[in-house]
Amino acid sequence: MPAVPLPPSPWEFRPELWPRSDCVAAGADLEPSTVVEAYRHGAFPMPDEGDLLWWSPVERGVLEPSALRVSRSLRQAVRRLTVTVDTAFAEVVDACADPRRPGAWIDRGIRDAYVRLHELGWAHSVETRDADGTLVGGLYGLSVGRLFAGESMFHHARDASKVALVALVDAVGPEGLVDVQWATPHLESLGVVRWPRERYLGALHGLVDAPGPDWDALRGPISRAEGTP
Repeated sequence: MPAVPLPPSPWEFRPELWPRSDCVAAGADLEPSTVVEAYRHGAFPMPDEGDLLWWSPVERGVLEPSALRVSRSLRQAVRRLTVTVDTAFAEVVDACADPRRPGAWIDRGIRDAYVRLHELGWAHSVETRDADGTLVGGLYGLSVGRLFAGESMFHHARDASKVALVALVDAVGPEGLVDVQWATPHLESLGVVRWPRERYLGALHGLVDAPGPDWDALRGPISRAEGTP
């Protein structure tokens, strides 16, 4: 369904007041309007030791769709795995939140907040499934206009999360942008680059108010990421 309009958030996110550090604020809440307002201004929530913190990395990891690098092995995985959209959102979040994963940070509050955002049409998942239909990888995040802010991804089969990313890039389209929060060597191998915070914030205005993907049309299974070599 189209994203449900949200009431104004009682909290303000003012980038001009943020410190020169990745963590820019603490407190507030995880109500849908608050979370969406944060993304519209370049921040996202991530708890730490029980505290709700808001982050806007000084160097933001972003993927421009045209910059995606698809290796030969990844092309083979795209053909081998089936992609679905918004058919297992909670399962994807739960897999990403598995406490056995290194650096696990998704707590119950974050989990419930994004499931609620999914129910309201703001958060989406891209899933990858094997030949038996078993969920073997995926990612989830928030879609605001042409910006897709990725929150987390997981894989239980080789390249399964990468296949989900390929499909996400197709969904976002050439005019969009995928935000991955922080760049890592793994993500950089796929085409992710680092933008200074100022550049990222400057690009937001043209993204978050633009018409976004038709997630209703994308929902369900697709045999492969269209346009993938």
